Amino acid sequence: MMFTTLGRYFLKRYAMTIFWFFIGVTSIIYLIDFSEITGRLAGLTGYSLSGVLYITAMRLPLLLQQTVPFITLFAGMTTLIALNRKSELVVARAAGISVWQFMTPFIAGAFMVGLLTMLVINPLAAWGQSQALKIESSWRDASSTSSGSANIPWLRQISGNDDTIIGANTVLENGTLLVDAVLVHFDSGGRIILRQDAESAKLKDGYWLLNDVTETRPGEIAVRLATAEVRTNLKQEFIQERLAQPETVAFYELSKKISVAKSFGVSTKALETQFHSMLSLPFLLVAMTLIAATVSLKFSRFNQSRSVILGGIISGFVLYVVTVLVKAFGSSGVVPPFVAAWVPVVVATALGATILLHQEDG
Repeated sequence: MMFTTLGRYFLKRYAMTIFWFFIGVTSIIYLIDFSEITGRLAGLTGYSLSGVLYITAMRLPLLLQQTVPFITLFAGMTTLIALNRKSELVVARAAGISVWQFMTPFIAGAFMVGLLTMLVINPLAAWGQSQALKIESSWRDASSTSSGSANIPWLRQISGNDDTIIGANTVLENGTLLVDAVLVHFDSGGRIILRQDAESAKLKDGYWLLNDVTETRPGEIAVRLATAEVRTNLKQEFIQERLAQPETVAFYELSKKISVAKSFGVSTKALETQFHSMLSLPFLLVAMTLIAATVSLKFSRFNQSRSVILGGIISGFVLYVVTVLVKAFGSSGVVPPFVAAWVPVVVATALGATILLHQEDG
């Protein structure tokens, strides 16, 4: 069926619907994110309209990647309903073509969209997010303002008798450059002996190079220094793995990062969950397509109400929420990453296939 004239026609209709949904969703995401970034960064030194347009464009693949399951669901429902209302599926059934045969192009199309997202959009998202963070960080540095991020990364290093906690508002250059860094030093008794606030901290060979530093000791007046060095035994590779955000790591690099992180004893649960989530994405889109079919194929023939279509949308939304929730459990180590990524997809696919079997074959 896939390579017959009818199969190519169905696949073409589905591809065109997917394309226009991508165009529409991309435009909406761009406008909304542009408004959000404009309000958040307006007033910073270096702020410009062209800069905001560029940052929004760089962030677009990451945001678009999160909407792909819904695009697939809505595109599948739209295409099937349109074909059904024009009686094209009725003619296909009359010609002896079963639901599984004419659904093959749609399933194959959803699978290919998943591969495209995994192999193209995801690497673009990782690169674009890095570029957007660099520009935003440079604007904040010029304005000497804090990003106010609630997700501040923290590191702990023990070098000799010096126990140091290191934090930063922004992480750049694969973790080797910390912007708006804070270093809190403790003695052997756990008492704070020194706090260093630096505009930036660059990891060198065996030490952190701090720039524009303010040093504060208990009971003493703060001292401002142009530069300062803090000894460290942390390696660049360890920092990269420790501070890596799974969503900003390209699919091609996940396996390597997991191996390196394990060699340093860093938890790889989040990276493994992201890896399996990306691998299962094409099958998740297939499950979304099957859900779309369960509420779309009989719409015209039995004059079902709009509540049936709404039920399909809610079912897809519930599947997406469950997938994200279980993924969070996998990232935190509550459940194995493989289970967290694959079980919702397998269950949803089996459920969609079962409903179709009941509807079409009794």
